[in-house]
Amino acid sequence: MTKKEIVKTISEEIGLTQLKTKEIVQKTFDAIVTTLVEDGRIELRNFGVFEVKKRAARKARNPRTGAKVDVDEKYVVTFKPGKEMEERVRQLEEKDRQGRLEAEQQSAPPQQQPYSPPQSNESPGYPSAYPSPPNPPSSGPGDYGS
Repeated sequence: MTKKEIVKTISEEIGLTQLKTKEIVQKTFDAIVTTLVEDGRIELRNFGVFEVKKRAARKARNPRTGAKVDVDEKYVVTFKPGKEMEERVRQLEEKDRQGRLEAEQQSAPPQQQPYSPPQSNESPGYPSAYPSPPNPPSSGPGDYGS
């Protein structure tokens, strides 16, 4: 979802123009960034915590050349979701898992039983593993078909 889509959704829900809603959304984002730069942390209840952390210098590898590269220390923004967000994402995960199980059950071929030949006592000369040969209909003695 883009910022434009967020603005459109909110403006429809609260009845403000998209221009005014865009201004409010942008001011909210600006306030988050400003607080992170000044304080290094912002906690939004039922949403999560944004925090600035210092990542130590390290050795890395260029994936193209395989050459070792020194990466300087740097500041990064981390996000830890709140309990409510975690729970809602977990519910989404459960729905997805159930949907996949149902889809697998519907698309899986039916379980076939191992072959067991029909049991017939009509033809004792054949072993039971083989079905009896079919008897063609006859119209009478001596009829060999035409």
